[in-house]
Amino acid sequence: MFFTKDKMKKTTIVSSDEALPGRQNAMPITGISAINEDNLKRQPNKDEKEIIIGMGCFWGAERKFWNMPGVTVTSVGYAGGHTPNPTYEEVCSGLTGHSEVVRVLFDTKVTSLQTILQTFWENHDPTQGMRQGNDIGSQYRSVIYTSTQEDLTTANDSKLNYQALLNKAGYGPITTEIEALSIYYFAEEYHQQYLYKNPNGYCGLGGTGVSCQIGLASK
Repeated sequence: MFFTKDKMKKTTIVSSDEALPGRQNAMPITGISAINEDNLKRQPNKDEKEIIIGMGCFWGAERKFWNMPGVTVTSVGYAGGHTPNPTYEEVCSGLTGHSEVVRVLFDTKVTSLQTILQTFWENHDPTQGMRQGNDIGSQYRSVIYTSTQEDLTTANDSKLNYQALLNKAGYGPITTEIEALSIYYFAEEYHQQYLYKNPNGYCGLGGTGVSCQIGLASK
């Protein structure tokens, strides 16, 4: 595929020296979920876990998770880059290093990280590098950021298991970035639960059609 110079810039992760400077102040948002009025900014309670995932445009990705049994609250934001408190326009420029991500809090009494990861793997193509379908840019790359070493191990194990299934289906190597979470920045208010507020809005998600067998994942 031929990329213009601008697209080439967006399909590489900018270095910290080249990244936009950003700002000190966090994005002002209400912090209230449009779906269930839960607090988007709260920390997980004793029965919950947190996972940050990126699988293309965060509008459709967030909807996938808020519809899952056991998910208590979702929000969208930016992570994995260098620019502090970036704006959407800055992230889309490719000059922040961030990916569009969804923060998922889920009740471990109702669901599991393995089930969350199953939804993640099955609802996008994790082999596409700095794009997802027709959405091209480093902000659309596939990512998983975890808050604990245990969850990081679980995520890496699930990647190995899903890679084996993709290999059988003729797909290439998974390019998903799996790391410990550094910092998560909330996106602007209008992005939060966007497809709940705008049911006919854009959703570019598309999976590989390869089922993820969660029973193979590490417990």
